Amino acid sequence: MRFDISMVNELIQERRSIFPVNYSGEPVPRFIVEKMLENANWAPTHRFTEPWRFKIFTGQGISLLADFQANVYKEVSTRNGEFQENKYDKLLKKPLLCSHIISIGMHRNKEERVPEVEEIAAVAMAVQNMYLTATAYGIGCYWGTGGITYMAEAKSFFDLGPSDKLMGFLYLGTPGKAWPKGRRSSIEEKVKWVE
Repeated sequence: MRFDISMVNELIQERRSIFPVNYSGEPVPRFIVEKMLENANWAPTHRFTEPWRFKIFTGQGISLLADFQANVYKEVSTRNGEFQENKYDKLLKKPLLCSHIISIGMHRNKEERVPEVEEIAAVAMAVQNMYLTATAYGIGCYWGTGGITYMAEAKSFFDLGPSDKLMGFLYLGTPGKAWPKGRRSSIEEKVKWVE
């Protein structure tokens, strides 16, 4: 093989979720975000439906996203009697800690010959490709699914249709602290060999 297997293994094992509160404020270079998106495009996809849809927010775009999500949350949660001021404030302020935010969408193929779960899995693999690329460049990222992720009222802002899914947001920033150590329980606890 032409790849350094030990480096590939290390890259996978060093991937971390690094939260916006731990970002330094230093912007992530655009070429890194573009490389993340290009690598996302090479995720496995059944029947080549390529269901991933991304919208990238940076600069003033982050403020637009923050205002939009806070207002949608307020409208929907007030209507449901579940509004919480602290959640509203978090939706307004957390995005401002980031260099870029990528909305993660799953576009449902009109023919629907591919089971939806496979399309969701393809998008998740595309996000993993972005995570690994960010790790290789020393960029922090975090996939969050809170806030407005599952609110139908939010879809059109992210160019998603009624049968599409908003699957959350990938928050990007330059880490302001040391890269965190990983922790996993042993693989032996999760695997059974049948020979």
